[in-house]
Amino acid sequence: MGDWLINHPFWHALLRVVLLVLPVLLFVVPIIWFERRLLGWFQDRLGPNRTGNIQFSRTSRFVPFFLKGKKFHLQGLAQPMADGIKLFLKEDITPSAVDRAIYFIAPAIALFPPFALGATIPWGPFPLITPVADVNIGVLYILAISSLGVYGIVLAGYAGNNKFSLLGGLRSSAQLISYELAMGVSLGCIVMATGSLKPSDMLAYQGGAFWGFKESAIGDILANWNILTPFGAVAALIFFICMIAETNRAPFDLPEAENELVAGYHTEYSSMKFAVFFMGEYASMFVYSAILVTVFFGGWHLLPFRFDYLAAHYPAAGDIWHVLDMLNGNSFLAPIWFILKCAMVITGYIWIRATLPRLRYDQLMSLGWKSLLPLAVSNLIVIAFWIFATDTFGPLVGWATSFLAVLILIGLYRSLNKNAESTQLASRTIELVDPSPRRTVELVEPAQVPSA
Repeated sequence: MGDWLINHPFWHALLRVVLLVLPVLLFVVPIIWFERRLLGWFQDRLGPNRTGNIQFSRTSRFVPFFLKGKKFHLQGLAQPMADGIKLFLKEDITPSAVDRAIYFIAPAIALFPPFALGATIPWGPFPLITPVADVNIGVLYILAISSLGVYGIVLAGYAGNNKFSLLGGLRSSAQLISYELAMGVSLGCIVMATGSLKPSDMLAYQGGAFWGFKESAIGDILANWNILTPFGAVAALIFFICMIAETNRAPFDLPEAENELVAGYHTEYSSMKFAVFFMGEYASMFVYSAILVTVFFGGWHLLPFRFDYLAAHYPAAGDIWHVLDMLNGNSFLAPIWFILKCAMVITGYIWIRATLPRLRYDQLMSLGWKSLLPLAVSNLIVIAFWIFATDTFGPLVGWATSFLAVLILIGLYRSLNKNAESTQLASRTIELVDPSPRRTVELVEPAQVPSA
């Protein structure tokens, strides 16, 4: 009976779910604190630095002598928790004209995608507990679930019976359509290269020989992380831009443009329903960062070195290679490296927010349709050439063919763009004038004085 309780798949599944849900929720508070502190440093201001400081009494007999009068600065670490308590205790206002069913469901829908997406991401070499579900159609599942996130925003804007909220939700749907295509094609590039839709297979592929050069010095030492390949770097850049737009982060935070739409789709929300939208946003930041790390940056491995291959082929220093392999991620350190990589991606999120202004809506549409999508499709064509030539003639010819394909695409783009430039309007200039009214002075001829 005891073995049945311990070894039953239900308990393994429950453990995997708990190990997914708890970190995603618990990391929301540190991410908010980290963003505020980092933005304060970027913008040359203090940021949160008072809430949560601890100072012990000098006279109380209940305080040990070595703690009397001591003050510990937590650098505002308790500020997000204080904000959560404040939102929880605030009055929960529900406008009378809202669609109540949709109004209450929309925040839950906005919080659903991060947990559903994180279920397919492995965060360590522990197949018993991660991932929650290693589905065969992993990439298709990721794209399908990520597209559901916009429903919470659109329904929130619709349910509030507020025209400005509705416009914010509709802008979010248009933004999603613009970037979902480029995101799907960028992931399709890696699917073609690895030959699998499963994130775990994509992670295993990155442990192969560097650029496919087997039986060579550089191929034996370096791992083939996708970010280290030319097509993988382009796909990673496209995916990174698209996931910023997917999470409605600056400079793509148009659905909540305060100077245009009051406060966007969540104008009519208050208290904890208002906070759930932000929990969904920050949880999505962490989960999308985990997807980027898994697909392009070697997952939980710290460095792109093939220590396991070196241990198998150079047994004289086998113990050293095994220790380095354990330190590189094949041990309990794997979750630590994985979280640190996600933290680096989140730092990029915050850095971009502190650097770039919000795009105009036409700029956002132009970037998605005229830049990212053509670039992603061109990258897909280059990978197709590389795969065909590599399988037929070897890796050296494959890379030469891919670079030739790049040159052909650049020439084709320049020739097509030349015709487009000739039809554009001529550049125009605007001269600023002095708005003050001009003063007119009438000249009066002097009176003629008769001569004596």
